[in-house]
Amino acid sequence: MKIKETFPNLLNNKIKQVQKVINGPNNKSKLRISITTKGPSHKQVIIPMGNDIAKEFIKESNLHVTNINCAFKAIKSSMIADFIHINDKGIVVTTNNVVLSLDLQEIKKYVKNLLLL
Repeated sequence: MKIKETFPNLLNNKIKQVQKVINGPNNKSKLRISITTKGPSHKQVIIPMGNDIAKEFIKESNLHVTNINCAFKAIKSSMIADFIHINDKGIVVTTNNVVLSLDLQEIKKYVKNLLLL
């Protein structure tokens, strides 16, 4: 949509605001997290997300590690999340054992619930 041609009297700031509304963060309902594992023993879980969201997520990483470990205990898993750090692709959760599919689903459920808030 060519806003400047349609509304020639609008200021550049107003055009940017309109574009933010059109292209803005309306994708919360379309949130899809594809979690992958990496490393020789698959002890790292990569959660792709934007740089800004990853920085906000990392600010409370100790709380997230605790909550992920509580989620593991709830499903009676022996998995323990050790720490979380930022990667160029998103955030990386490092665990003590090889990650199983059930454990991946718990991490995915936790992150989805957190990002939808």
